Amino acid sequence: MEHNVRISDYDYDLPEERIAKFPLERRDMSRLLVYGGGEIAPTHFSDIGEVLPAGALLVFNNTKVVRARIVMHKPSGARVEIFCLEPCEPADYERAFAVRGGCTWHCIVGNSKKWKEGPLEIPFGYGGASCRLRAWRVRNDGREQVVRFEWDAPVTFGQLLEHLGRIPIPPYLNRESEEIDNTRYQTVYSRFEGSVAAPTAGLHFSEELIGRLKGAGFGFAEVTLHVGAGTFLPVKSDDVMQHAMHTEHFEVTPATVERLLEKRGAVVAVGTTTVRTLESLAALGYRTLTGGEPRPEETVGQWELYDIPEEYDGRRLLEALAEYMRRTGTEKLKAATQIMIMPGYRFRVVDHIVTNFHQPKSTLLLLVSAFVGEEWRRIYDYALRNGFRFLSYGDSSLLLGGGR
Repeated sequence: MEHNVRISDYDYDLPEERIAKFPLERRDMSRLLVYGGGEIAPTHFSDIGEVLPAGALLVFNNTKVVRARIVMHKPSGARVEIFCLEPCEPADYERAFAVRGGCTWHCIVGNSKKWKEGPLEIPFGYGGASCRLRAWRVRNDGREQVVRFEWDAPVTFGQLLEHLGRIPIPPYLNRESEEIDNTRYQTVYSRFEGSVAAPTAGLHFSEELIGRLKGAGFGFAEVTLHVGAGTFLPVKSDDVMQHAMHTEHFEVTPATVERLLEKRGAVVAVGTTTVRTLESLAALGYRTLTGGEPRPEETVGQWELYDIPEEYDGRRLLEALAEYMRRTGTEKLKAATQIMIMPGYRFRVVDHIVTNFHQPKSTLLLLVSAFVGEEWRRIYDYALRNGFRFLSYGDSSLLLGGGR
């Protein structure tokens, strides 16, 4: 691991007009920058099958963005916005969205100074009946606050958010969410609710394109990582080692681990969230080899992957994890990760990456640099000079590695 990484070295000028504020008419109409073997070439995302390695395995993050922003008003009319980040009680995502009547969440509260005490309330209609949602602030944890919700409509919390909530589009778009965001800030393969930000590399895939890729012999696998608001947090210290990485929860099935082993050398991670999930599996495999258990209840630490000795390659680590899952009958491994991928990191599972163009001085740009080295600057300079669109609704890149 490089101990002298400075975030100021990962800055570039991103003009406001290069940030894509809205999606294109069709998902796969976006442009695609292909980088491999030191060469850069432009194409269109709809033609990605022509530049992917033959028979490669594409791994998607199938998380679904929830309408996590709830706008409430005090009797005085003051607006208070509650941004649901992570369930507190019940703590499990699946149960948290299925619960009826009441639940507690870790939240960010906008205009919180206006909410000094007492509950906030939203009256709403459901099934012809008059209902209401009430919210109390249980605890103030600084940046985050714990909020208790109670409602009298005969619906789950997930259904309540669908009815009252708003899609939390990225703050750098500098606009309110609109109707188009309800569908386009969601991948076509999203299935499991839990994210407050989309795994945006996947936004370029249409159902038609996925069908063509399957017909051309490409493989597909899925993981689930629920993207947290921490993905937008800036790196405040110039010394990257001082940045505290946020925690995100993920799930993986034995079938996916087996597919990763079958396709060693041809694993394409669609998005940085998929990269973080797949590489975190290496840490769980190492725990299994050295301690007999992957201990998924213990979060994969920010620097844990850097401590794995060189002789432990991806195959050995994945085989250990797969054997553990078979032996224990694990149908779905649930864990959490704080992994931070930066220059000096050794990739053990991911061979190629599909990813959008990221913000200056961000942890996501550090991840790209860890994969392509100093070439990141030449890639981004090319994209800026040649009219590529940046960030969540922008164009994409395919970064081809040399296999692991």
